[in-house]
Amino acid sequence: MDPRDEIREFLRSRRARIRPEDAGLPAYGGNRRVAGLRREEVAMLAGVSVDYYVRMERGGLGGASESVLDALARALQLEDAERDHLFALARAAGEGRPRPTRSAPPHVRPAVQQVIDAITDAPAWVRNGRHDILAMNPLARALYAPVLEDPRRPANTTRFVYLEPDKARELFVDYDQIARDAAAMLRLEAGRNPHDKHLIELVGELSTRSELFRQRWASQDVRYHRSGRKRLRHPAVGRLDLDFEAMELPSEPGLQLNVYTAAEGTPTSDALKLLASWVASQESLPTERAGGARG
Repeated sequence: MDPRDEIREFLRSRRARIRPEDAGLPAYGGNRRVAGLRREEVAMLAGVSVDYYVRMERGGLGGASESVLDALARALQLEDAERDHLFALARAAGEGRPRPTRSAPPHVRPAVQQVIDAITDAPAWVRNGRHDILAMNPLARALYAPVLEDPRRPANTTRFVYLEPDKARELFVDYDQIARDAAAMLRLEAGRNPHDKHLIELVGELSTRSELFRQRWASQDVRYHRSGRKRLRHPAVGRLDLDFEAMELPSEPGLQLNVYTAAEGTPTSDALKLLASWVASQESLPTERAGGARG
């Protein structure tokens, strides 16, 4: 992933989505030959010269100061994830040579596994920035059983979403949103770690085998996925409308703990209790842990 190419496509896509009137500029009707803002309009809004903005849009973000990047983010009306992505691309462009990427560990420490195993009434699992599942508690394994059917380890949720679309559509009620979020989160990770070999291989595989992923990846969208609602269908307990929280693990840089819950007294809360009973009764459930580790 060439940072200069990523910068060019990202800035062009963000510029193209803003109408002049949304930026406080006069609209010129049918006389405009480009979608969204012109380069000179972005330059004016950011308080830089047109030549300087053109150089930045061609990939020359490496020498840009924090104040210039902030001004550019405001001009392009970037959201938090987009702003952070812009800064990450600038850092990558400013490196004289690719820096060694510190990959997240392929397994979790036993203490982390103990934490998620202690969560007995909610599905809990740990993933890295590539969406590899590294550890799960029993409820999470039951909930995400279709994802774990792929024999490759670690299992990967984005690979499942795009390369097993029929199964994924059955599992996820809001499949289209799940697919958009998965690609957007993966691109955000690519901005942070553009030289991650395993990430590059994953993006290459998905791009080769999924037209939908190619479309989503080309959109240049980036997104955080820290909390919200996830709606799933489970063959044993039916519909589950779950609240999720995604929390970074300070002791394990690059890893994230996801926990799914439901308010007490709701149908989903009752279904989770039923799922826990169902898990306990399944003596034949696989004992293999996601990611090859205990968990």
